[in-house]
Amino acid sequence: MVRSSFLLIALLAAAPAFAQEPTGCTFKWPLDKERALLAKPSQVASGSQGVQALSPVAVALQPLAAAKLPQAPSRTPRYSDSYAGFVQASAPASAGTYRITLSHGAWIDVIQDGHALRSVGFTSAKGCDGVAKSVKFDLAATPFIIELSGTAAHAIALVVTPD
Repeated sequence: MVRSSFLLIALLAAAPAFAQEPTGCTFKWPLDKERALLAKPSQVASGSQGVQALSPVAVALQPLAAAKLPQAPSRTPRYSDSYAGFVQASAPASAGTYRITLSHGAWIDVIQDGHALRSVGFTSAKGCDGVAKSVKFDLAATPFIIELSGTAAHAIALVVTPD
């Protein structure tokens, strides 16, 4: 009896982990500004340099094997025929927490000063026209690389905004 009670409590505590992504434009933090910015991105090739904060870009992606990512993705893509790409971003004006928001779902890796950064926040939703996910990273005031992988999209718009 006691053992089954512990199992029930453990399952109830884990229930949010099993919840599906929200549908519609329901995110953990407001993304109206990012959604407006992503509506009119500049087109860039994978590997482009000088991406600026608040300047949305649509990155043309390639099959993962041809993408020539600076570092291997930290998460192995689920599908061997997925697409990937990267951009080199200019240094943010100051160190702090920044959001990288995407128009389509993809895995995001950020590399700064030769090291992969860990995200400090994440939100996503299905069915929100123009925005699929946003991930927060603590960035230093030095250039960084944004790698995208594990997606079926041939291009993804992204924008970097201060948190």
